Parts: sequence; structure tokens; C-alpha cells
Amino acid sequence: MAAASWYHRDISRVVAEELLAKAGRDGCFLVRDSESVSGAYALCLLFQRHVHTYRILPDDEGLLSVQTIQGIQAKCFRTLPDLIGAYQQPNNGLVTPLLYPVHRARQAADEDSDGEDGRNGGHTASAVLAGGTVAGTWVSAPIAGRTHISQQLHQRLQEQVHSSPASDFMGFMAEYLNHHLQLDLEALRHGHPQLRHLSTALVTACRALHRRIDFTLAGLETLARVFDSPASPRSPAREQVSPLPSAGLLTSDPDLELLLNKISTVNHLLSSLEKKVLKSLQETVSRHNLALPSVAAAPPPAAKPLAVQSFEVKVGKSQRAALTVDVESGTVAITKRGSGSPEETIPHDKILQLIKYQSVQSKVRLVYDREPQRSLSRDFVFPSARKREAFCQLLQLMKIQHSNLDEPDLISVYVGTWNMGSTPPPRSLASWLTSRGLGRTQDETTACIPHDIYVIGTQENSLGDREWVEFLRASLKTLMAIDYRVVALQCLWSIKIVVLVKPEHERRISHVHTSSVKTGIANTLGNKGAVGVSFLFNGTSFGFVNCHLASGSEKTHRRNQNYSDILRSLVLGDKRLGAFDLTLRFTHLFWFGDLNYRLDMDVQDILAHITKKEFEALLAVDQLNLEREKNKVFLRFSEGDISFPPTYRYERGSRDSYMWQKFKPTGVRINVPSWCDRILWKSHPETYVVCNSYGCTDDIVTSDHSPVFATFEVGVTSQFVPKKAPGSGPEPLACIEWESIEVIVKTASRSKCYIEFHSHCLEETQRSGENTSQSCDIPGFLKLGWSAKHLPVLNPILPDLEYLGDQHLLLSIKGVESCESYGECCIAMRSMIGSMAQQFETFLFHRGEETGSMRGWMKVRVPKERRSTRERLYGTPARFSPRHEPRPWGDAEPSPAALCRSRPRSLPESAAGYTNPAYFIFEGVP
Repeated sequence: MAAASWYHRDISRVVAEELLAKAGRDGCFLVRDSESVSGAYALCLLFQRHVHTYRILPDDEGLLSVQTIQGIQAKCFRTLPDLIGAYQQPNNGLVTPLLYPVHRARQAADEDSDGEDGRNGGHTASAVLAGGTVAGTWVSAPIAGRTHISQQLHQRLQEQVHSSPASDFMGFMAEYLNHHLQLDLEALRHGHPQLRHLSTALVTACRALHRRIDFTLAGLETLARVFDSPASPRSPAREQVSPLPSAGLLTSDPDLELLLNKISTVNHLLSSLEKKVLKSLQETVSRHNLALPSVAAAPPPAAKPLAVQSFEVKVGKSQRAALTVDVESGTVAITKRGSGSPEETIPHDKILQLIKYQSVQSKVRLVYDREPQRSLSRDFVFPSARKREAFCQLLQLMKIQHSNLDEPDLISVYVGTWNMGSTPPPRSLASWLTSRGLGRTQDETTACIPHDIYVIGTQENSLGDREWVEFLRASLKTLMAIDYRVVALQCLWSIKIVVLVKPEHERRISHVHTSSVKTGIANTLGNKGAVGVSFLFNGTSFGFVNCHLASGSEKTHRRNQNYSDILRSLVLGDKRLGAFDLTLRFTHLFWFGDLNYRLDMDVQDILAHITKKEFEALLAVDQLNLEREKNKVFLRFSEGDISFPPTYRYERGSRDSYMWQKFKPTGVRINVPSWCDRILWKSHPETYVVCNSYGCTDDIVTSDHSPVFATFEVGVTSQFVPKKAPGSGPEPLACIEWESIEVIVKTASRSKCYIEFHSHCLEETQRSGENTSQSCDIPGFLKLGWSAKHLPVLNPILPDLEYLGDQHLLLSIKGVESCESYGECCIAMRSMIGSMAQQFETFLFHRGEETGSMRGWMKVRVPKERRSTRERLYGTPARFSPRHEPRPWGDAEPSPAALCRSRPRSLPESAAGYTNPAYFIFEGVP
């Protein structure tokens, strides 16, 4: 059976439509995986400039059929190629026969070892040959609803099929993985290691071989009896044959020798396979999770007391003063220049608000209570923005330590990434863990303030997992005198991510999930890929992804594909949001690692710009920046300003020079200095996240990469407790009301759609009616509209203003028949609260792609008696609103205002076509 090149695996709907549009002929088709039904497929067919998509479903016996309306007999097929072959004939109910397959692009097999320093753990060329080319050979279809482990093993089965072995045999194996593996696994959990279902599957699969061997063996025995000695006329029916000498008759013929080797291999595999499967399943049972358990230990030593810090500031137009912060006593003192004693001392409980000016980066406003019912605000100008940040951090630390609030509103997060170059780390990581070195670094007065969360990502890390974790904990304990707790450790070969938290936050962490994705050769090797961790900190969801993408200046497209594969395959966060784009599942998502994007410039010009510290010229040719501008990767992510030199490729043992030449047997490889190591983030709209530092070390020289760090202030929410106790009467309800919604999606379909509404503030998912208007004035785009009558009124579980201001709505546009997504978005409820409808605009995303836009009018009505709020760190005070002050929660980004900023490639305008009404046709949506 030929390789099924028309099967494109799990490409997105948008990509499928683009491939068909490029092919351009009626009858062009391809098959992809369905997004809404596990184990199902989508047949995409082009006719009269219009993409028609049919859903292919497996039944309980694994037989495949195109979905039909109720009452119409479906045609069933054993394999997908059989189905496709049948529908290549006319008069089969499709809009047109399947005429021209659109072939899957061949994946290059020259990936994916760095090849830059020769320190990749000895993965030889034989490993490349073993997994470099994956043919799309088809096996019997799995049924829907298979479990995660069955999916993984079935995918491995497909990846291991290189030519075209007997389809029946592979069908039996696929059926075991999808139907009976869980039964063996369940039996093993109850102490029965017989693997009865595996034995049955092997017996069934080998039945044809068994009959063939019987037939061949009978012939061989007959021939042996012909040559029996007359002295022994009654030879045993099946005598045991001793091994032949190496110079014997059989070994003189290479074909017979090959046959003997094959028989020996079959014997070995059949005898060892059950033991191998048993061992694998036992490991699965015992591996409950990959998070390291906390080790009971003696109470940690008390944290080092922070010294009193003093800052010179300017008050008013020219007056000089000193601000003295004593975190331990909880006071801020203001002392005028020349005065021996403080003019005023402000206790922590009198400080109401701290507001950073956006227009003047070194200016801050302090709001505090001076007299009962009267507050005072004073402005201070610091010598630099760094000094202002240091003062603000100290004040936040003091406020948290002494506040009567039960839970923090603001935490600090440290993110670090380092390609260790397969060499052990130095004895001290102090500069990395305290954000000191080059770029935007921590001020010396705050460098040793411990962060609430440390997230450390490494690549090419040769240390053992626990050895690395304990080394990090010991380093932080030496620096901060705090015994940090391990939240999670996730590893993929030499790619590791470790999450550590302060002991007092351990109880605030819940719902920890870990995951990993391989993106090495054929997506089967883990020398490249990603590891991820997600969790809830009280009511705020966090996601962290550490990745190592494809290397080489010319591999930009491959890196983009790595990013897409990771985005699609990482299993993190709330399972109920599994259908949403990974970047929308978390309040805050941080993505970092050795992204391996390079600089598109001659190496000598790069070196000249680095010498002159002309980083802007280099950032203009940075591949990551260029790809982000094209909307290829990291849509709507943020990154701090880069003011440090490229972190790769240095000469080991020094940071004075770059080793940009590597001599190989095939010639000289050029590795231009580049910012390979990056840290990016994406947060829900109208949340608070501020990057306080972004830089690299200059004194850790064991690797050809420099460690990179970034620190963040992140707003978090806690379990809400209403101020007003519930009474005996009916509770008032808040209402989320919609006046209209308009959506533009990139598609060549004409499918009817509905909207799903998800939120933690809703008891369950809500759904709209079908769209009430539809047009396709622009080729390749579909415009949909909903009126208020067809949009649901949503009632949050709590009506309090303070609670609702922290909530977000996740919306998904789905096809009516297919239930697959055209795109998803996130809307913040905070700015929608009020009696008048407010307009919102945002982009739609799906699987890392920008698929359209949404705009509309809505309002969130809150009962009058539930409109009170509490003091919150870094909120916007209601008593004043200076012209240049930040929006609520500071530096949060607003929702995008432009619709369809960059138009993707469009399809020709669709024309009407006939189709058999006996089939569900999901036009553009499987």
C-alpha cells in the first residue's frame, strides 16, 4: 500500500484551506485530523472555489464512514485509503469526486542535533536514520474516546511504520492499543500481571504466520525424511535441529542465512515483547505524577533582616530630601536635606496607594492618611527609573509583610533560562539568581530580596534531575536564607524546568500539571522540544514553558513549526479549556528557553555593532522579531527591552569574544552571535504584570550561552469572601448582557456558527443561538453577526463588584454541525462594568494562528448593594485621577483595537454548488 501523502495529520483548518486554495482545481482534496472528535478525520474538498469539509467517523468496530444524516445507510471501510479510493469514483454523494490529492510536504530528515558544539550526549547518525522519515502508512482507525496513554502509543505506532507492513497485522496492534490496553493496565493495577489481552492480540495477529510456518515446516520435514538414514526409519515428527556450523550448507547461501536470521529475530521478539510491555505499563502505574514530593525537614532558618535603605529624591521643583525605608519596622521616613531629624514618618498602615507615573519614568506618587478622613499625596522624583523601582519594591515588600490582608495581591516571579552546553555549572549561580550582570538588572539594594516564585529553565543540562533541583535549592538558601519548596520538576532528555516557591506560599499552590513535547527528528526525539508546568496560585492561573527549538540560521521555518507543535501538543491547565488556544488558558503564560532564532546579518557587521553597543540595528534583523511582526509565532506576546549583547555563541571560559566559526569535516559552519535565549509572556487583558529586569550574566562562562533572567511583578487574586453575609431573602444577581456581536473569520466556508461562553464566574458553559446575519463580501473571509435576542444573559455566581472586576470571559466561535472552533478570544469584565453598554474589540486565535476578529457591545450590571471594594496594592485610587496616571492595575495592555490588522492570504470568492443533502457538509469546518 502506497504512503497516504494526502493525509496531513493534525494541521489546522486554516492551513488546510490555504493548501487547497493554492492547488486551485475542483476536486482537490486532503484529509486531516478532526479537532472536535478524537480518532475522527476531516475530508476537505475544493469545488467551485469553495471548501467543503466532511467528517469521517469510526464506529465501535473501528470501521470508517463519512457522516450522514439519520436514516441514510453509511458505507463502511476498513482503512482510510479504502474509503478515499471509493470516493474517487463519481456518484458517491460528495459534491464532486476526489480527483487530485494535495500531498503532504516532506519533512526534512537533517534535523535535529545542534551540531554546534558536539556535546549532545552521543546521539549518533543511526538514531537519525531510525526516525528521520515517517511514511503516512494507514492502519485501522481507532475509535473515539481513547485515553491519553492509548493516544500516545497509537501515535508511536504510526511513527514507527516506515514502509508498508501487512495492514491486517498493524490493524490488530492498533485495535489492542485503542480497545484493550486499558483492560491490561487496569488488571495490572489490581495485581494481575498476565497481560491476557496482549497475548490474545499477538496470537490473532500472528495467525497467518502460524499457518504459513505449519505449511513450510511440513514441507521441510518431508524433505528431511527423504534423507533419513535407513537405520532409523521412524524419525520423530519434529526433531530438534542443532545449530549449523558457520561454514555449513545454509550459510553458503545469503538468502537462506537471512531467512534464519529473520526466524531468530521473530523468536526473540515474541519471547521478549510481553516482558517489555509489562515493564512499561508497570512504570506507568507507578508514575502518579512528576512533581517532586516535599521532603520533611527542620524548620528553615529565619530570613536575613533587610537593612534600612535610603534614597535621595527631589520634592517639588527643586527641594531635595531623603526617603528612608525600614521594612522590618514598617515605616517610611521623609527627611529634608540639611535636617537632622525626619520631617515625617509614615507607618505602613497609613500608606494607601503607590502610583508610578508613565510619563516620567523616575517619578512616583505616594498617597497616605495624615488625619482622620483626610489623605495626602506627595510626588517624588528619583535619580533614575532603577532607583524608583527599588523603592517601590521595598514598599511593596513592607506592605505585604505588615498588611492585615489575608492573601497577597502582588507577588514577584523570577524566570531564568540557560543552555548549559552539557557541562556542569559553576559553584555559584549568585549573579543569575539575583539578576545581576548586563542589560536591565536589579538595583544593588534589592538584588537579594527573595522572589515569591523561581522558575528555572535549562537546556543541554547534563546533571541528574534531583541533583539539579537540590543544587538550585542550596544556592537560593545560601543567598536568601530561605528553604524554597519544590512545586514541580519536568524533564525531557536534557531540557528541564524547575518551579520553586517560598514556604509560606506552598499552601497557595494547587492544580499542578506538567507536560512535555518532542520536536526533534520527526517529532520523536527529545533533544529538541519543550517542557511545561502550570498551576493555580490562589485564584490566578500560571503557565510556564521552557523550550529548545531547532538550531541553524537557515531553520527559521522549522523553529516556527516547533513552536506550533509545542503550542498544540502541550497538555497544561484546566482540562475544561482544552479546546482553547494554549495562550488563552492562563492568566499569565511565560515562554522562555533557547529559541535559537538568529541574526540575519553578516557576522563581521554583527561583531562591529556589538562592539559599538548598537543593539537596535541588530534587533531589526533578529529572526524572532521578524517572525513575530509577520504573525508567524508568539502572537500578542510581550518581551522586555533587550539592552544586553547577544548571549550566544561565546568562547567557553570567557565572555570577551564570540566563537562564530566551527570547523567540521564537511566545512566551516558559521554560528553568528545571536539572542538565542529569550523570555516572553502573555497575560489576560486588564491584568497587572510588569517586567522589572531583563538581562544576562557576565561572569558565568562554563557554556557558550550566557544565562538570561527576567523578574516580574504579577497581580494575583484570592478566594473571594463577600463582605455582606447572605441573608434570608433572595440574593441579588449580577447580569452580563450583550447588545450585539460581530465576528470576521478567515475561512472559505459558509457554515452557520454559535458562540460558547466560558468563565470561572459561571456555573457552567453557556451557548448562544445560531448567527442571525452572514456575508462574505471579502473573498476568504466570513462575516457573522448575532443580535441581542440570540445571545444569552449570563449570571455570575457572585454579584460583587470586587469579584467581577477580576474575572474574564473566554469565547469560542464554533460551527453548528462540527462543534469545531473557528477561533477563541478573551474579554476582561472590569472595563465592561456599568449601566451603559461598552464596546469591545479583540482578535481571534486558534492553535497559535490569528484567525479573525470580534467586536460588540456588552455591559456587566452589578447590584447597588454589592459595589464596594477593598484596598488593593497598585489599584487606581478613586479619590484622584491625575492626567498621566496609569489605568487600573498599572501597565496592563488594552484589548487590541484594530480589526484584522494583517490580512492573511485569501481564497477566491466562493460560488454556489450542489451537494447531496444526505450528507452533513461542514463547509470549512470539520
